[in-house]
Formats: sequence, C-alpha cells, structure tokens
Amino acid sequence: MVLRKARAAGAATVVLAIGFVGVVTLGTYAASGVPESSSATLGLSGGTVPAAYRPQIQKWGALCPEISAPMLAAQLYQESGFDPAAKSPVGASGMAQFMPGSWDAFSVDGDGDGKRDVWNPLDAIASAASYDCLLAKQVANVPGDRQANMLAAYNAGPGAVSQYRGIPPYKETQGYVRSIQALAKSFTAPADPGVQLALSKEATGAIWFAQSKLGTDYLWGGTGQSWENGRFDCSGLTKVAYESVGIELPRVANDQWYAGPHPSRDQLRPGDLVFFANDLEDPRTIHHVGIYVGGGYMIDAPHTGAKVRYDTIDQRDYIGATRVTPDGAAALPDRNMNDGTITKSETPKVD
Repeated sequence: MVLRKARAAGAATVVLAIGFVGVVTLGTYAASGVPESSSATLGLSGGTVPAAYRPQIQKWGALCPEISAPMLAAQLYQESGFDPAAKSPVGASGMAQFMPGSWDAFSVDGDGDGKRDVWNPLDAIASAASYDCLLAKQVANVPGDRQANMLAAYNAGPGAVSQYRGIPPYKETQGYVRSIQALAKSFTAPADPGVQLALSKEATGAIWFAQSKLGTDYLWGGTGQSWENGRFDCSGLTKVAYESVGIELPRVANDQWYAGPHPSRDQLRPGDLVFFANDLEDPRTIHHVGIYVGGGYMIDAPHTGAKVRYDTIDQRDYIGATRVTPDGAAALPDRNMNDGTITKSETPKVD
C-alpha cells in the first residue's frame, strides 16, 4: 500500500417573489454531524460509496475497534476514488493502492475464491482493513488516539509512531491523519434532524455570491474568469461561490460531493450543495450540482444555452446533498483524472 501522502419553469418567479429571506425561512433544518457511537458501529451515509462495494466496506470496516466503515471508505476514496483499476506512477495498484511487496506480505482473500488479486475490489477492501488492523496492533501501546496512531503508522510506518510515542512530527503524516479523519465524516450516516440552526457565515456568503451571478450564461468548464466572460458551469459556480468565503473545493461535482457530511432531504438548509447522478447507487456518476437556497430550490448553472437560475431540486436524478465544512473541503484530494495521481485538476470531467 502506498505510504503517502425538466426543471420547474416557474422556479425563478416563485423564488424571486418570496425573496431570499423568505426562501431561507422555508427550509433551514440542519443535519447533525457524526453520531456519537463507537467506530465499529458507524454506518455509511447513503450514496457515498458505489453500491457494489457498500456491503464489503461496512463488513470489513468493523474488523477492529480502531477503524470504521466511514474511515475505511475515506481511505479508499483518497487512494483511488474507488477505482479498482487504479495504478499510480510508482507502481501502487488497485482500489487500495498496494505496492507489490506490501500486497504479497499483507493481502487477504476477501471474497473467498482462493485468490488474492490486487485488481479485485473485494480483495482490496478486505486487505486494506486487515492491514489497518495489523498496524493498530503494532502501535497499540503508544499513548494517544488509537485511530490517529494507526493512520500515522499507515503513512509513516509503525516504527516512527513508536519512536515519537504518537503521530510523528512529519507534515505529510500529520496532514494525512487530519485529512482521513475529516473526510470520514463525509461518509458517516447523519443522525436524526436536530433543532433549527442559524446559517454559517460561509453558507450565507456562498448563497449571496451565487445570487449575484443569476442570469449569467452557462459555459462548460467555466469558472467565471475574465477570458470566459464571467461564465460558469455547475461545479465552476459552486467552487467559486465557496472560494469567495475562503473554502477551496475540488473542480468537479463528484469530488465536491465529499466536502462534508450528507444531510437527508428533510435536513437540508441553505448553502448545502445538492447533487444529481445518472445512477443513484453510484456517486461516481454524479453529473450536476447546485447550491440549495431553501423551499425546495437551488441556484445552478444548468446546461449549454441556459443561464444561472433558480431550479427545483425535486428531480428524478437527485442523489443527495453535502453540507460543506472547511475541514471536509481541506481533506479532499485533487485528482488528475488521466492517471489517478493527486494533483491540481483544472479541466472538468463532468459538469
């Protein structure tokens, strides 16, 4: 394993008649964060992992107390974006990005077919969890947070964690631990709706930015730059809206999906990102995103020939929502979609 780092025609009229304050008032129930629970019992939030892998991640995420299904999912997403065919330039292979020597030493047969195949996602998921738990045992006597020490051992090796009696003073390792634990919150099933909460300043600012772009022409790949005549596509609009309040999101919609926890439909509040997918059981098929403003409506940049506008979220391809948090956004990798490496991506794969 690599140690490394359609839409309602009258929507605009309705929302403009109500006004921003009225729209916000119509739908501002917050989602709770990660439920208080032992790590082994944490469930996966709906739509966050491909359905074909969900049972395996849930099963193996309970292998030892130091891991959980959401944490295991966060690792697999960070390593490969759930791509069983991923291969890094340095030779790490499969969904869990094992190096050949590590695979030979630590892999397990996850589906009981008598083989240990690095390209088999079921073997890769089981092997990632098994390797995590092995590392947890190796650093079990180190003081501090057991999961954090395990993640540090995954990145820097158990010897370094034992030497420093905790997370080593390596910037990469400290960042890795912080990122995986923050990203795991995006994969954790939300608790029941709580009391009504005020909007965050980031959500409010993102909405005001999006409102200021109403009527702007759509441009595939657009992020509002001067040479684009200020035009946007859907994920370009959401990216720049949150950038205006100091939160940097990835460029494409199906990576923005992991920028925070996932409120249910009745937990939505303004500022949440709302997503649409071709396959509601596979987040890799997300193709559209907007900014929720309340009352069942979003601001979005819909498609070529349209303008930034208000649209209803009540559509057949609605897969869910994300409540953007600074920690969640900061934990996300930027991917080069051509080779799977973690880089700064500038060209959108989808809207």
